[in-house]
Amino acid sequence: MIRVLQVVTYMGRGGLETMLMNYYRHMNRDKVQFDFLVHRDFEADYDQEILSMGGKLFHVSRLIPWSRGYREKLKSFFHAHPEYKIVHVHQDCLSSVALECAKECGVLVRIAHSHNSNQDKNIKYIMKQHYRKKIPQFATELFACGKDAGDWMFTGHRYKILYNAINTSVYTYSFEKAVTIREKLHVEQNLVIGHVGRFDAQKNHTFLLDIFSECVNIVPNARLLLVGDGEGRTQIQEKAKSLGLEEKVIFTGVRNDVADLLQAMDVFVFPSLYEGVPVTMIEAQASGLPCVISDGVPKDCVITSGLVTSMKLSDRPCDWAKHIAAQLNRKRENHLEEIQAAGYDIVTAAKELENFYLKKYGEES
Repeated sequence: MIRVLQVVTYMGRGGLETMLMNYYRHMNRDKVQFDFLVHRDFEADYDQEILSMGGKLFHVSRLIPWSRGYREKLKSFFHAHPEYKIVHVHQDCLSSVALECAKECGVLVRIAHSHNSNQDKNIKYIMKQHYRKKIPQFATELFACGKDAGDWMFTGHRYKILYNAINTSVYTYSFEKAVTIREKLHVEQNLVIGHVGRFDAQKNHTFLLDIFSECVNIVPNARLLLVGDGEGRTQIQEKAKSLGLEEKVIFTGVRNDVADLLQAMDVFVFPSLYEGVPVTMIEAQASGLPCVISDGVPKDCVITSGLVTSMKLSDRPCDWAKHIAAQLNRKRENHLEEIQAAGYDIVTAAKELENFYLKKYGEES
């Protein structure tokens, strides 16, 4: 058995973390075991499941790319754990820091994985671009969730697409299950507009509330189901209240039953400023859920016919609302064959990644 070190921020229920867990659950763990190097000292959502499957969790301090102390701690870790011949890094632009330390410590297979096609234009943007350009210098392998994410992160360099695959069978639409979940949410007679994502500027919840406000003008009994959590949640709750929507917006927090909640939705709305290939979009389509997305979401994620409508971020909220309301009476259908044909079935995808790790380990041993 080989052990592969996954380098992440922490293992909460975010998109890349959920993708990693999908692969981990479907690995032959007699052959390939995942361990995790995390950059937070609290227990995250997936930690206990990782431990139950035989994985290890190692904690280091928060990533400060220019800190000599941080780099020394990272190198001390790699020196103390020579068993890791493969390091798979999921820190987007800042992945070059861990990759450089791993290279200096003799780690032979160093994978950089792009999960996004852009970054927030905040005070850290220029610094992140500096480190992004260094990634190909220290990585031996480049992975991306889709073409836009790969082209942006690894400009001019060849990369491999690793699909954000899911357990397709879990998401098959069931009318009976939908009725049960809607009863639990007290939305039996409502149009349920859904969104899954952390409360972060990238996900554009502020604009989503503007869209929903217009939806209520068209369909007064509409409800907005927001699944997830994050630093921006309080701000969005306050905006919902200021718009007089506090009784119509449901904040579920972080949930482990997203597959069930998707059953209860009528339309999935995703107005992100940018994305890689969001796992939630694959899940929504596997559920047969009509989706209205922004032009900031790559076309890579559209893997079904007739389910996804793309709108411009510059379009007015009222125009978005008209398209959303038009989905109201659509019949839910099974699109699993399309999901599988596009390469997003986790059983097949996990086997391919498992074979990749084994081959690389064999080459370097």
